Amino acid sequence: MDCERTRGAKLKFVAMLVCGWLWASDGSAQAPAATNSQPDYHPSMGDLMTMAIQPRHTKLWQAGRNGNWVYAEYELTELRNAFARIARTIPTYRNVDMTVLIGTMTTQSLQSVEDSIRGKDVARFKTSYAQLTATCNACHVSQEHAMVVIRIPSGDAYPNQDFSSPRH
Repeated sequence: MDCERTRGAKLKFVAMLVCGWLWASDGSAQAPAATNSQPDYHPSMGDLMTMAIQPRHTKLWQAGRNGNWVYAEYELTELRNAFARIARTIPTYRNVDMTVLIGTMTTQSLQSVEDSIRGKDVARFKTSYAQLTATCNACHVSQEHAMVVIRIPSGDAYPNQDFSSPRH
């Protein structure tokens, strides 16, 4: 009887060691992890334009027309970064290299906006911003999306944000 008890204890000990070893191993002996029931999200070009570009375009206008040059420069940087993220997310759209398209279409107008911001010139900003907006529409036409027409914002699209120059 004592022999059976000792043998049973040894088997339990060995079983616990094996289970511990399997648990601590690389996971190949573990039960498969639960699968993610959510599908991967692959945003469309329209999604990215609406989420990343259009708000930056609008906020850039709000800051520049109010002479908030620090914030305008920030939004211009964010707009450029958003274009770069789109080119990384969707490298080819309608058989067009997005890095090339974005660079070709936006470099000049974004530089003009940057120059007006650095010069702190509201009138020049408004002109260069109108040029940027026309560039957006020309790009839409080039990609067969002429029905997407961007304009200079009217009113305040972000009523909970103060776009005037910061008060120090």
